Amino acid sequence: MTATPRHLLLLCLALSLCAPLVVPGTFPGLGGEARLTLGVFAFATCAWIGTSIDDTYIALGAGLALTTTGVISSDTLFGTLGDATVWLLICAFVLAAAVARSGLAGRAAAFLVSGARTVRQLTHLTTAALVVTAFAVPATSGRAALALPVFLALAKALADRGRLVVMLALLFPTVILLSAVATLIGAGAHLITVSVLWESTGEEVGFARWLLLGLPLAVVSSHLAAEAVLLTTTRRADRRGPVAVTVERIQEHSEQPVTGPWEPAETRCALLLATVVVLWCSEPLHRVPPAVVALIGAVVAASPALGTVRLKDALTTVPWSLLLFMAATMAMGVALADSGAAAWLVSGLPAGLSPWLFLTVVVAVSTAAHLVLQSRSARSSVLVPLVVAAALGAGVNPVAAALASTAAAGFCHTLPASAKPVTLYAEVPGVPTYTPRDLLRLSAVLAPLTAALVLLFALAVWPLLGVPVTR
Repeated sequence: MTATPRHLLLLCLALSLCAPLVVPGTFPGLGGEARLTLGVFAFATCAWIGTSIDDTYIALGAGLALTTTGVISSDTLFGTLGDATVWLLICAFVLAAAVARSGLAGRAAAFLVSGARTVRQLTHLTTAALVVTAFAVPATSGRAALALPVFLALAKALADRGRLVVMLALLFPTVILLSAVATLIGAGAHLITVSVLWESTGEEVGFARWLLLGLPLAVVSSHLAAEAVLLTTTRRADRRGPVAVTVERIQEHSEQPVTGPWEPAETRCALLLATVVVLWCSEPLHRVPPAVVALIGAVVAASPALGTVRLKDALTTVPWSLLLFMAATMAMGVALADSGAAAWLVSGLPAGLSPWLFLTVVVAVSTAAHLVLQSRSARSSVLVPLVVAAALGAGVNPVAAALASTAAAGFCHTLPASAKPVTLYAEVPGVPTYTPRDLLRLSAVLAPLTAALVLLFALAVWPLLGVPVTR
């Protein structure tokens, strides 16, 4: 890769941040391992922000640097690949491949969307359908790809109402991104968050607990966002008149049947998915870890007798690069916590900061972080260890602070390049879609709305669900 002035500027910035760390006598109280950790952390963050180098490559390089310098052991670095959350995501992708192969997703979408008779009904039924996909397909980019045929069918059915097509093009990625917080497997950033919480505080946030806290926020934020999209991209005249989206139109863009009697493979897949989700949600009763439940489901989904997909084909859908990124950033989080670097970074915060003000700052910074760090997982890798350390020092419940940061970081709609789902729906061949101006108009409303909603949940709703604001 050829160095550009921007790359050289970022390199100089990283060096200027790290240079004082090697000067004896600077930063009293900061140990040698903490200095090394901060230096590697600063380099990695600058590289994530300002270069086109693959995020995973940067994370692996940082993990390797921390290992070779003795900050963390090789067992810590490689052990993160065997973490239960990594296995949970692998098995969830195998289950998602089985769902996609069976055609169950298309049938469910046709059932929901074809019942709409008005524009507002279409908007909210589509939103409800997209929220449900968070339980079947991990990662926002996978859900965006799965939903694209449904969007194409809707766009064709509404081809004579261009502004409604633009509205739907913006609705799909918006809801996919905001509803990811519903489940633990909704985004790789969630798994990084629970790993940091476990390593730093010993607090365990399992699938059922995340569902209890995240699903209400996902439902409310998604439907409020749907209204925001509807009102910022259409006029009153656009919303008048009935809509008629037939299953025949959806069938044109689906390889599997979306109507008629269920195929045996669809029935088996629906029963398997329902069983897995029920077992995930009832973890406190049977005490079987979510990763083990997911592994059982993946083995059944790929079995020759009962499955709907071959294991070899399902494994090709697993984003191995994301898993390596997660493992490396988990190791970075361990280094930040164990070396004392994270505690030192937040030690300069003003004393006596009230919990609500602390959470307000966390939510505001996390909401704006996508303007600097485009990768959602990278944002959590940088922010969550610092947020957890700062929360412990400020007397704020680290679970509430970490969840608030992760949920707020789900907003990434300002630019077409801010998130993969936004990029995917920004350019759909043959379909009118949104412009950067449409995104900016929506972001001006949605950014403060989602930030205020996350703060409301952290201060008023989550305490009722067992997550108090203070320790």
